[in-house]
Amino acid sequence: MGRYTRRKFLGSSAAVPLGLGLAAAASAQGRPATDMADMIVTGGKVLTMDPWQPTVEALAIQGDRILAAGSNEDIVRLANASTTRIDATGMTVTPGFIDSHSHPLFAEEAIGVNVNLRRIDDVKTALAGKAAQTPPGHWVRGVMYDDTKFEDERPLNRNDIDEVVRDHPVYVGHRGGHTGVVNSKAFEVAGITMDTPDPEGGKFYRENGEFTGKVAEHARTPFFESGVWPVMDRSVRQESATIASKNMAAAGLTSTTEAYGSKDDMIAYQDARDADELYFRISFMPGGNSKVYEGLKTAGIRSGFGDNMIRIGAVKYAADGSASERTMSMSTPYAGKPDDYGILTMNQEQIDDAVDDAVAHGFRVGIHANGDVAIDMVLNAYERVLKNHTGPNPRHRIEHCSLVNERILQRIKAAGVVPAPFYTYAYFHGNKWVDYGEEKMETMFAHRSFLDAGIPVAPASDYTPGPYEPMMAIQSMVTRKDVRGRVWGPSQRISVTEAMRICTMHGAYASFEENIKGSLEAGKLADFVILENDPHDVDPDSIVDIKIVRTVLGGRTTYEA
Repeated sequence: MGRYTRRKFLGSSAAVPLGLGLAAAASAQGRPATDMADMIVTGGKVLTMDPWQPTVEALAIQGDRILAAGSNEDIVRLANASTTRIDATGMTVTPGFIDSHSHPLFAEEAIGVNVNLRRIDDVKTALAGKAAQTPPGHWVRGVMYDDTKFEDERPLNRNDIDEVVRDHPVYVGHRGGHTGVVNSKAFEVAGITMDTPDPEGGKFYRENGEFTGKVAEHARTPFFESGVWPVMDRSVRQESATIASKNMAAAGLTSTTEAYGSKDDMIAYQDARDADELYFRISFMPGGNSKVYEGLKTAGIRSGFGDNMIRIGAVKYAADGSASERTMSMSTPYAGKPDDYGILTMNQEQIDDAVDDAVAHGFRVGIHANGDVAIDMVLNAYERVLKNHTGPNPRHRIEHCSLVNERILQRIKAAGVVPAPFYTYAYFHGNKWVDYGEEKMETMFAHRSFLDAGIPVAPASDYTPGPYEPMMAIQSMVTRKDVRGRVWGPSQRISVTEAMRICTMHGAYASFEENIKGSLEAGKLADFVILENDPHDVDPDSIVDIKIVRTVLGGRTTYEA
């Protein structure tokens, strides 16, 4: 992905024994053509993630599956004149990387204005330009705002927007997805005054008797339900699915997760697939309050339904606020803010009811819980339903699971729950962790603690709030350094091998697909990535710069440098 300069950073985003796989290879001459490989990859170092043979020299692919993994000599015997041959000499081959929590369909950018900018004046110019192209009274939407990336060293506020847009309601959404900044017209359109109390699970931020313009969690709802918002048509959503999957393939991702999907999102993924323009596999987590979830339940469809390209995953809910926007619910306050413990967006009864309903309809559950207070509440609900559970571990999930302690780790392990903490956040969002302090950061994004407890922690970018690039993720988990070189929570560092296993096998486990992907073994899906260098062999601080040479999904090249 190239050297990460400051400019680029600010702009981003069951085993088969070897003998069985190769038994016939030694007598390949005269084999029927149908037993030969469609593609072979030779000359490189293949990191299989298979504990029985962790490193081999070559792969053979037939159709969308791995035919064999072994030595160059044996694999070449499986090729004939029609076989595609890929020379990976000097390179490293890994299983395709998996992202267990993302929001790929960022189609809002097509109808809003991107304000991922470095100066507040530039944001104001962008909003004014968009307003000039917007019908009177209609909402102007800004996207990808990040309050900690401004050179101004302060956040955007209501007055900033009022200076350039007075006649349109404006909503500037934070890239974290839990807060926004609005102008005075927006408060007027939504009917919100200084006498309006904060809603349960939300907050209108105020200073000196006035609104600052910042709104969080459920306090955003009145704005979303007022006035005329821009609408995305079906073709825009399909294009968004195609673009997102192309971009992720270029980063080495072969599978991802839609972590709060709507009916329109499901249609978009299917439309892209029908057009042969979907370049990743997707685990689709319907939003718990969405029409698609109600439709799936009515139709009797459960978690696991689908195929190897699009499969229904857990149902998704959110119990608290955001780590990157500093609204997650904690038992101790934010640094320097003695009265701020974050925001809960569900109470215990609501969490219990949601879990009961999901389990009754055959769904796994994935609940967003960042802070330790919210995590404990989610575990309360899971432990209660698991008392009456028979059969295999349902692998309920805790999305993000950011701030943990020893008691939480023990409860997660005992319940067989899968945590999915952010894997690029230590690197990308370092300037936000001051609000948590050094002590909390020793138990946040706790990959080391999860592994030491024997918990199969999942890989999660939470894109768009966090970048999805696996090389950045591996570096972030290994070094715990942010882009400026500051270390956050060094006790949570893990090895390169552990990080790569999280991004492959653990990702497959999180979606109940470890028997078909996550490692390079005969019979599994032919999803793999060719890297210019082995992450084990470079300076840990330069893993992010390792080039993705080729990405292959089911035997089909989806990206080539």
